[in-house]
Amino acid sequence: MSRLPILLDYVASLGHAVFEKGEYNLNIIGIRTANSDANTFNDRICVVYKDEHGWITRTWPCTTDPGTYYREKPMNVKGTAILKEGQYRGVYKIGKHRGKYDALVQTGGRVTVWRDNDMNDVLDMEPGTEDSGYHGINVHKAGAASTEVNRWSAGCQVFANDDDFDEFMDLCRTGKSYWGETFSYTLVEEPVM
Repeated sequence: MSRLPILLDYVASLGHAVFEKGEYNLNIIGIRTANSDANTFNDRICVVYKDEHGWITRTWPCTTDPGTYYREKPMNVKGTAILKEGQYRGVYKIGKHRGKYDALVQTGGRVTVWRDNDMNDVLDMEPGTEDSGYHGINVHKAGAASTEVNRWSAGCQVFANDDDFDEFMDLCRTGKSYWGETFSYTLVEEPVM
Protein backbone atom coordinates (compact mmCIF):
# COMPACT_ATOMS: atom_id res chain seq x y z
CA MET A 1 0.00 0.00 0.00
CA SER A 2 1.37 3.41 -0.94
CA ARG A 3 2.04 5.99 1.73
CA LEU A 4 -0.43 8.90 1.79
CA PRO A 5 0.75 12.33 0.69
CA ILE A 6 1.42 14.75 3.57
CA LEU A 7 -1.69 16.82 2.86
CA LEU A 8 -3.92 13.74 3.10
CA ASP A 9 -2.22 12.74 6.36
CA TYR A 10 -3.12 16.20 7.66
CA VAL A 11 -6.73 15.92 6.47
CA ALA A 12 -7.03 12.47 8.11
CA SER A 13 -5.52 13.82 11.36
CA LEU A 14 -8.45 16.27 11.53
CA GLY A 15 -10.87 13.33 11.45
CA HIS A 16 -11.92 13.75 7.82
CA ALA A 17 -12.23 10.96 5.27
CA VAL A 18 -9.57 10.61 2.60
CA PHE A 19 -10.29 8.90 -0.69
CA GLU A 20 -7.48 6.52 -1.55
CA LYS A 21 -9.29 3.70 -3.37
CA GLY A 22 -8.65 3.49 -7.11
CA GLU A 23 -7.61 6.04 -9.70
CA TYR A 24 -9.01 9.59 -9.99
CA ASN A 25 -10.83 9.36 -6.66
CA LEU A 26 -10.41 13.08 -6.05
CA ASN A 27 -9.63 14.64 -2.68
CA ILE A 28 -10.58 18.29 -3.27
CA ILE A 29 -9.12 20.39 -0.50
CA GLY A 30 -9.24 24.12 0.13
CA ILE A 31 -6.49 25.55 2.32
CA ARG A 32 -7.34 28.81 4.09
CA THR A 33 -4.13 30.62 4.96
CA ALA A 34 -3.65 32.59 8.16
CA ASN A 35 -3.29 35.69 5.96
CA SER A 36 -6.82 37.10 5.83
CA ASP A 37 -5.97 40.25 3.87
CA ALA A 38 -9.12 41.39 2.15
CA ASN A 39 -9.53 40.99 -1.60
CA THR A 40 -6.56 38.67 -2.22
CA PHE A 41 -6.24 35.22 -3.78
CA ASN A 42 -4.02 34.10 -0.91
CA ASP A 43 -5.49 30.63 -0.36
CA ARG A 44 -5.07 27.34 -2.25
CA ILE A 45 -7.27 24.67 -3.78
CA CYS A 46 -5.59 21.29 -4.07
CA VAL A 47 -6.63 18.03 -5.68
CA VAL A 48 -4.88 14.91 -4.43
CA TYR A 49 -5.52 11.67 -6.29
CA LYS A 50 -3.86 8.58 -7.76
CA ASP A 51 -3.38 7.75 -11.40
CA GLU A 52 -1.71 4.68 -12.90
CA HIS A 53 1.70 5.97 -11.71
CA GLY A 54 0.82 6.82 -8.09
CA TRP A 55 -0.14 9.87 -6.05
CA ILE A 56 -0.43 13.32 -7.61
CA THR A 57 -1.03 16.64 -5.85
CA ARG A 58 -2.18 19.64 -7.91
CA THR A 59 -2.50 23.06 -6.32
CA TRP A 60 -3.74 26.45 -7.51
CA PRO A 61 -4.26 29.95 -6.04
CA CYS A 62 -7.78 30.79 -4.97
CA THR A 63 -9.77 32.57 -2.32
CA THR A 64 -11.83 30.76 0.30
CA ASP A 65 -13.06 34.13 1.61
CA PRO A 66 -15.58 36.64 0.26
CA GLY A 67 -14.27 39.74 -1.47
CA THR A 68 -14.36 43.21 0.06
CA TYR A 69 -17.44 44.20 -1.93
CA TYR A 70 -19.59 41.51 -0.27
CA ARG A 71 -17.94 41.92 3.12
CA GLU A 72 -19.16 45.51 3.10
CA LYS A 73 -22.49 44.80 1.31
CA PRO A 74 -23.75 41.37 2.41
CA MET A 75 -26.19 39.61 0.08
CA ASN A 76 -27.98 38.09 3.09
CA VAL A 77 -29.50 40.07 5.97
CA LYS A 78 -27.74 37.68 8.39
CA GLY A 79 -24.34 38.73 7.01
CA THR A 80 -21.72 37.70 4.48
CA ALA A 81 -21.12 33.95 4.16
CA ILE A 82 -17.68 32.60 5.08
CA LEU A 83 -17.46 28.84 4.54
CA LYS A 84 -16.53 27.11 7.80
CA GLU A 85 -13.64 24.67 7.82
CA GLY A 86 -14.85 21.10 7.58
CA GLN A 87 -15.62 18.29 5.17
CA TYR A 88 -18.70 18.48 3.00
CA ARG A 89 -19.36 14.99 1.64
CA GLY A 90 -21.12 14.60 -1.71
CA VAL A 91 -22.61 18.11 -1.77
CA TYR A 92 -21.15 19.21 -5.12
CA LYS A 93 -21.86 18.29 -8.73
CA ILE A 94 -20.73 19.67 -12.05
CA GLY A 95 -23.32 22.24 -13.05
CA LYS A 96 -23.66 25.78 -14.32
CA HIS A 97 -22.39 28.57 -12.08
CA ARG A 98 -25.03 31.30 -12.37
CA GLY A 99 -26.20 29.53 -15.53
CA LYS A 100 -23.02 30.51 -17.40
CA TYR A 101 -20.28 27.84 -17.32
CA ASP A 102 -19.42 24.48 -15.77
CA ALA A 103 -18.24 24.63 -12.16
CA LEU A 104 -18.76 22.63 -8.98
CA VAL A 105 -22.11 23.75 -7.64
CA GLN A 106 -23.72 23.05 -4.29
CA THR A 107 -26.65 20.79 -5.11
CA GLY A 108 -28.75 20.59 -1.99
CA GLY A 109 -26.31 19.14 0.51
CA ARG A 110 -25.76 21.25 3.59
CA VAL A 111 -22.68 23.36 4.21
CA THR A 112 -21.95 25.54 7.22
CA VAL A 113 -20.99 29.18 6.96
CA TRP A 114 -20.19 31.87 9.47
CA ARG A 115 -22.26 35.03 9.04
CA ASP A 116 -20.17 38.20 9.24
CA ASN A 117 -22.52 41.14 9.61
CA ASP A 118 -20.38 44.11 10.70
CA MET A 119 -19.88 45.27 7.09
CA ASN A 120 -16.15 45.93 7.20
CA ASP A 121 -13.25 44.26 5.39
CA VAL A 122 -12.18 42.12 8.39
CA LEU A 123 -13.30 38.48 8.47
CA ASP A 124 -15.28 37.62 11.61
CA MET A 125 -15.72 33.90 12.24
CA GLU A 126 -17.41 33.95 15.61
CA PRO A 127 -19.04 31.10 17.53
CA GLY A 128 -22.80 31.45 17.44
CA THR A 129 -22.91 32.89 13.91
CA GLU A 130 -22.92 29.51 12.14
CA ASP A 131 -25.63 28.94 9.55
CA SER A 132 -26.03 25.48 7.97
CA GLY A 133 -27.99 24.78 4.82
CA TYR A 134 -28.05 25.42 1.12
CA HIS A 135 -26.21 28.70 0.48
CA GLY A 136 -25.05 28.38 -3.14
CA ILE A 137 -21.41 28.10 -2.10
CA ASN A 138 -19.87 27.03 -5.42
CA VAL A 139 -16.33 26.33 -6.60
CA HIS A 140 -15.83 28.56 -9.64
CA LYS A 141 -13.45 30.99 -11.34
CA ALA A 142 -12.83 34.71 -11.37
CA GLY A 143 -11.47 36.39 -14.52
CA ALA A 144 -8.73 35.33 -16.90
CA ALA A 145 -5.97 36.21 -14.43
CA SER A 146 -7.57 38.11 -11.56
CA THR A 147 -5.47 39.82 -8.90
CA GLU A 148 -8.31 41.07 -6.65
CA VAL A 149 -11.39 39.21 -5.43
CA ASN A 150 -13.84 42.15 -5.32
CA ARG A 151 -17.23 40.84 -6.56
CA TRP A 152 -15.95 37.42 -7.65
CA SER A 153 -16.86 35.88 -4.27
CA ALA A 154 -19.75 36.40 -1.89
CA GLY A 155 -18.64 33.24 -0.06
CA CYS A 156 -17.75 30.86 -2.91
CA GLN A 157 -14.39 29.17 -3.33
CA VAL A 158 -12.91 30.99 -6.33
CA PHE A 159 -9.93 30.30 -8.59
CA ALA A 160 -7.87 33.35 -9.59
CA ASN A 161 -6.98 32.07 -13.07
CA ASP A 162 -9.05 30.67 -15.98
CA ASP A 163 -6.43 28.16 -17.10
CA ASP A 164 -6.01 26.77 -13.57
CA PHE A 165 -9.76 26.41 -13.25
CA ASP A 166 -9.96 24.63 -16.61
CA GLU A 167 -7.33 22.10 -15.42
CA PHE A 168 -9.34 21.59 -12.23
CA MET A 169 -12.58 21.02 -14.13
CA ASP A 170 -10.87 18.55 -16.49
CA LEU A 171 -9.85 16.55 -13.41
CA CYS A 172 -13.40 16.73 -12.07
CA ARG A 173 -14.81 15.44 -15.37
CA THR A 174 -12.32 12.56 -15.31
CA GLY A 175 -13.17 11.82 -11.68
CA LYS A 176 -16.86 11.82 -12.52
CA SER A 177 -16.31 9.22 -15.25
CA TYR A 178 -14.74 6.90 -12.63
CA TRP A 179 -16.72 7.64 -9.46
CA GLY A 180 -20.03 9.28 -10.35
CA GLU A 181 -21.43 12.75 -10.31
CA THR A 182 -21.01 13.90 -6.69
CA PHE A 183 -17.90 15.46 -5.20
CA SER A 184 -16.79 16.16 -1.66
CA TYR A 185 -14.93 19.29 -0.58
CA THR A 186 -12.76 19.67 2.49
CA LEU A 187 -11.75 23.09 3.76
CA VAL A 188 -8.89 23.23 6.26
CA GLU A 189 -6.76 25.86 7.89
CA GLU A 190 -3.22 26.09 6.61
CA PRO A 191 -1.18 23.38 8.35
CA VAL A 192 1.88 24.37 10.33
CA MET A 193 4.64 22.15 8.96
